[in-house]
Amino acid sequence: MTDRVLVTGAAGFIGSHLCRRLVADGAEVVGLDDLSESTGENLRDLPEVRLVQADLRDQEAVADAARGCRAIFHQAAKRSVSRSMAEPELTTDVNLRGTLNVLLAARDAGAAVVAASSSSVYGDQTQFPVHEGLTPLPRSPYAASKLAVEVYCGAIYRSYGTPTVALRYFNAYGPGQDPESEYAAVVPRFSVACLTGARPQVHGDGEQSRDFTYIDDVVEANLLAARAPERAWGKTCNVGGGGVPTSVNRLLEMIADEVGVEPDPVHTEARAGDIRRSMADVSLAKELLGFTPTVDIAEGIARTVTWFREQLGQPASS
Repeated sequence: MTDRVLVTGAAGFIGSHLCRRLVADGAEVVGLDDLSESTGENLRDLPEVRLVQADLRDQEAVADAARGCRAIFHQAAKRSVSRSMAEPELTTDVNLRGTLNVLLAARDAGAAVVAASSSSVYGDQTQFPVHEGLTPLPRSPYAASKLAVEVYCGAIYRSYGTPTVALRYFNAYGPGQDPESEYAAVVPRFSVACLTGARPQVHGDGEQSRDFTYIDDVVEANLLAARAPERAWGKTCNVGGGGVPTSVNRLLEMIADEVGVEPDPVHTEARAGDIRRSMADVSLAKELLGFTPTVDIAEGIARTVTWFREQLGQPASS
């Protein structure tokens, strides 16, 4: 019998990659997305996915979508640190109430939940790499909402026995990220700027560093978490790239080198709520889930730039 699974935020960057992998693995995939931040273009080549257009805060719609599912990959959220600083009420409402709806739907359906969290929950730490035993110091409503998602996951497991695993993503990137969004991540913005001759925008001095994680590794962590042993239930695990953190300035250099241009960045004010450094200790994810990242930053950037080059109709680099 084919496994049925639900992916919330299915039309988004991570959600659509998850859908593609799950379909390839033979799962029956239900996607839930309100399409407020996507046209559904990411799913255009995935007719196998049954897309339900609904708000995550609609408890009945979430419960209907989850019925008969073995697992729920909960990726939907109002993302972005900077947006949460401007719209803390919306971020909190969607991310918390929506997550509670997902967890209760999983409880009633007998499904496991893999929930997306964020490295932003750590805030500014003094010890690196950061591990799950450190006290979180969230600096934005978005980070606080993701920490609350983790707490809810643990509470629902302890209350009802519903299997849950929360994954703290460290700067996921790769093909398919939207460079046009007001809250676009830095990799797609830099890639398109370098490929089109635009001046890349760097917030602050560019020396803030991140542990960039390629999308294929993020997807693999989700699949591992969905079939994790009971000792992992109710837990939270880092999902990072496994390498040395890369500064924003160095990232721009790498992307520009891959494209074959000399970047001329515009420096703007640092973004409110941003942390200075992130670096993941992924040993708990390896121990509990069997997760090991396999795509380093150089390979990931090469794949990503190639994809954006193809989207722009540019010839391959020599």
